[in-house]
Amino acid sequence: MEAFWVSFGIFCVGLVLLGVGFSRRQGNGGVLLMWLGTLCMLGIICYRILVAIA
Repeated sequence: MEAFWVSFGIFCVGLVLLGVGFSRRQGNGGVLLMWLGTLCMLGIICYRILVAIA
């Protein structure tokens, strides 16, 4: 159950990073935040796939 809450927390952080980055997308910092948010989302997806396989 703890793995769920860790994944949920990272998911929420990724959504916040995407939202803040999208609102500040004119500058380099906003683009970086969107990249970090996207990487958080992809990281959770890859982790969950690996857990399901193993």
